[in-house]
Amino acid sequence: MSSALPASAWLLEFVLLAAIWGSSFLFTRLGVTEFGALPTAGLRVGIAALVLLPLLVARGQWPVLQRQWQKIFFLGLLNAGIPFALYAFALLSISTGLSSLLNATVPLFGALVAWLWLKDRPHGGKILGLLIGFVGVAMLASGKASFKPNASGLVTGWAVLACLGACLCYGLAASYTKRYLSGQPSLVIATGSQMGATLGLALPAYWFWPAVAPSTTAWLAVGVVGVLCTGVAFVLFFRLVDKVGAAGSLTVTFLIPVFAVFYGVVFLGEVVTGWMLLCGTIILLGTALSMDLLKWPKRG
Repeated sequence: MSSALPASAWLLEFVLLAAIWGSSFLFTRLGVTEFGALPTAGLRVGIAALVLLPLLVARGQWPVLQRQWQKIFFLGLLNAGIPFALYAFALLSISTGLSSLLNATVPLFGALVAWLWLKDRPHGGKILGLLIGFVGVAMLASGKASFKPNASGLVTGWAVLACLGACLCYGLAASYTKRYLSGQPSLVIATGSQMGATLGLALPAYWFWPAVAPSTTAWLAVGVVGVLCTGVAFVLFFRLVDKVGAAGSLTVTFLIPVFAVFYGVVFLGEVVTGWMLLCGTIILLGTALSMDLLKWPKRG
């Protein structure tokens, strides 16, 4: 990561953001087992919208959202509503560590969608990164995805596909933002996205609301994932973008699985295999190449 600012000016916030986003898998897992996927996702975006909206109004950016609300609300479905619901569904069947490693493919899908939609053709190094990254995904999925019930009666194949579908949504959202919302304030996009996602998930969350009242632990977990892992995390991310730029901020992707795997092992007793670590390393290597973080040698 390169920046004109010294590392002391952004490193703490960078690590803190990775730690917070890494914990979202843990808290989502704690909430979804009692709430279900759609209510968990609906509560997450609704709480995040309540956190971000006062900040948006205080900064005088509400009129900007009013002018662009249709496009931003639709973006909310792509960038929050659908992927949050898919991750919540996945965490009913697979570990937080596995889901976080799959989440590291977001930049791969982002580069692929930009190539196909925006004709942002990658150079040789980025193409190689895409190939390496998706090979790593295939390796990881081959060992973890099965469409037959396991000993616990869970079908992990659909969960893995749900995670990859969420990553594709993030990739589509990035290109959609670049094409239709370029230049709009980040806080406007973030707040409007959570509001749009809330509207989109309100009825499904109501329809699938659990018949048995969730425990206090589940409520606290969903509250934390909404306030801290979504609302506060977005504010931190925007601060990083201001300090080190968008490309530098996106490198937080590489640190998130480290925290997510750690939390899963310590608090949920999850097991991390050598195969998962190997595939995760391959995915992160491919992602680094696709993001042009590892400079590809030029001829001449």
